[in-house]
Amino acid sequence: MSLPGLNERERRVLEAVIQTYVETAQPAGSRSLAHKFGLGVSPATIRNTMSDLEEKGYLFHPHASAGRVPTDVAYRVYVDSLIPLRPPDSVERERLTLQIATGGSAVEAILRRAAQSLGVITQELGIALGPRFDNAILEHVELIRLSSERLLVALTLSAGAMRTIFVDVQGEIADAAIAEVTQVLNERLAGLSLRQIRSSLGDRLRDIGPTREASHLLNVFIEEGDQLFDSALETSDDTVVLGQASVLAEQPEFASIDNMRKLVALTETREKLGELLRRRSETGGVSITIGNEHSDPRLASFTVVTASYHAGPLTGVIGVIGPTRMPYDKVISLVTHTSELVTDLLKENSRNHG
Repeated sequence: MSLPGLNERERRVLEAVIQTYVETAQPAGSRSLAHKFGLGVSPATIRNTMSDLEEKGYLFHPHASAGRVPTDVAYRVYVDSLIPLRPPDSVERERLTLQIATGGSAVEAILRRAAQSLGVITQELGIALGPRFDNAILEHVELIRLSSERLLVALTLSAGAMRTIFVDVQGEIADAAIAEVTQVLNERLAGLSLRQIRSSLGDRLRDIGPTREASHLLNVFIEEGDQLFDSALETSDDTVVLGQASVLAEQPEFASIDNMRKLVALTETREKLGELLRRRSETGGVSITIGNEHSDPRLASFTVVTASYHAGPLTGVIGVIGPTRMPYDKVISLVTHTSELVTDLLKENSRNHG
């Protein structure tokens, strides 16, 4: 494949340098490239070609080294134009399927297992973003008494998601009134999205004509419905799930105290990560951001690879964070496959709860 500004020899040498550095974490030298890749030219010619690639911004010289290391620009060219993508092998697919599908069916549980499994198999830091539930469909409501003046409202949503709301009431509510309001809420709200419910709850409940015992409890939902459902949505927005940082800490890039500090700081900035992943969720598909391409300088040492998962109105992303030196072909294929697994599991949950 031809690339703007690169001839065939430069393309082959660049790919060889990237593959060598990804595998060894050591700068690539002309002799090792000539020996390993059979490029059909002498080490001197390879050395000259690497100098040309350095002038064009694809390679750089680390301090006190004769070899070259890829730049972020080189990785971008590799990902966009050179990378030989392959599907995960059968062992990797079976391993991911077994680990992600085994366990609880709640969305959060699936994402936690997916981020953990993906991180371990890629040797990067697995990440996932929980879906926003504005458009999630309410399937069932259940009111549960916690005390004489407090109720738990359990919301069963599409794809097996659950949300809970606490409702405070004045004076003890009879069991019969709780059952009556539960029936009304299911009749009037089931099948609507949380966004629809939040914006129109009062109007949907005003003409009920409940018994005297149930009217007080129903009025709580009519008068405080916006706030109640806001709280249900707030608990779900930008929920970032992380795998094991210790897996990533074993990479050579994090042998230094400074880089380890960056890694720890990254895992502690859940809000920033949530913003980054939410933007990717809105654009959809596979997204790869490398080093200095990030708007946040704290991510300048990292690559973030994500893919969208979805089940009806529920969408989010699953992926990994790692050093810019990563086996992109393997990581991209595994991230894509994992997103498809999560999508399938969520769709299965939707059918089971339908």
